[in-house]
Amino acid sequence: MSTRPRPLSSVTMFSGGRGGASIARRLLDIPGLDLSLVINGYDNGMSTGALRRYLPGMLGPSDFRKNCLLHLDRGDPQQAALISVLEHRLPAGTTPERLGDLIDEIASSGRHAGRPPSGPVPGTPFDALRPEAREEITRDLRLFAGRLGAEPYGIDLGDCALGNLVFAGAYLRTGEDFNAAVRSCARTFGSPVRLLNVTGGENAFLAALKRNGRLLADEADIVAPQDDEPITDLFLLRRPIGPHHRADLEALPAARVREVLARHRADLTPNPEALEAIRDTDLLVYGPGTPHSSLLPSYLTPGVADAIAASRAVAKVFVVNARDDHDIQGLTAPDLVDLTLSYLGDPRNERRTVTHVLCPRPVTPSDGLPAVPPVPRSVIDCGEWAGARWVTADLEDPGRPGVHGGRSTVDALTAICGEAALAGAE
Repeated sequence: MSTRPRPLSSVTMFSGGRGGASIARRLLDIPGLDLSLVINGYDNGMSTGALRRYLPGMLGPSDFRKNCLLHLDRGDPQQAALISVLEHRLPAGTTPERLGDLIDEIASSGRHAGRPPSGPVPGTPFDALRPEAREEITRDLRLFAGRLGAEPYGIDLGDCALGNLVFAGAYLRTGEDFNAAVRSCARTFGSPVRLLNVTGGENAFLAALKRNGRLLADEADIVAPQDDEPITDLFLLRRPIGPHHRADLEALPAARVREVLARHRADLTPNPEALEAIRDTDLLVYGPGTPHSSLLPSYLTPGVADAIAASRAVAKVFVVNARDDHDIQGLTAPDLVDLTLSYLGDPRNERRTVTHVLCPRPVTPSDGLPAVPPVPRSVIDCGEWAGARWVTADLEDPGRPGVHGGRSTVDALTAICGEAALAGAE
């Protein structure tokens, strides 16, 4: 009987908006592979934060919107038109009336597609939209515009991503069911990826405390440039911390702030589809990204740790970031593995939460970007950390410093799975 491992048929990856995009794109190139991305909706920066304040109860759609781009090819006119919808930014000073004009422009776009113009007909980026996609996009945009017409104050539309407004309209159409809105938008934009919010859709807001007692009052603070003191506590809160509450908290000792925030934690439930994707997969990947906003908060979701422990995955691979990030200054790559294990309630990795660590080979950056999170020589020499096998490989895309090469990273992941499957068969 052959011991050759069978090809991967399914991969589930914890991800954010762009950190794992190159890996996901390469996985989509594998025929017959089902890809699930488990994402959280705690983004609260800039225009996304403004949209969440305008629609209380809605999570942030930005990372889901970005992942709707994964399969789209700018060289294909219909797909390029979808990219235009997802990425178009409304200019400063956009009024509800101007948004309505833009929606009308999208609705009427393509009217002359395929016909030689009888005169000068200005084209739009949306002309090549498929009729079904155009209808669904304008339907959801009009629903958001209708809310805006009834409640025109409370949001500045400047710099809002048009794709986020499609999500907002879908959220209103589905009875303010965020997960249903994600499914709907994935269909509208033709995504072959199973995009899964990690929770049941309950609204929650990120905050953090650093070792020096500094409060990071929202997700935007967590991802912004900051001092190199490590983040020690993450909180998912029922309500955002407003300016007055923030001032009160900053006047308190760190221990007291920790107590106050702990009393206001959000009550979250897991998304059953996300738990199923975690349990029933050939390969589980802890993808790269901004740890304290995109990844670690997802691991706090009830039920996720148990689903990982029960997963049939032949390998559960932690992929180390290709470059350092604001929220993890001063941390080594093993520190990042330890954080993941701690947030998943398995600090000693006794449940085999992580079986392998895939780490980019250290390089000396010449582009001004931060270096790869450092790895102690002792870890490289022994090839192991916390009971997980440590694998070092050339993963960085040579043409895009700081980004994982999709082909090299997926090749390494596939090799890990093959070795793990053979070891399990012995």
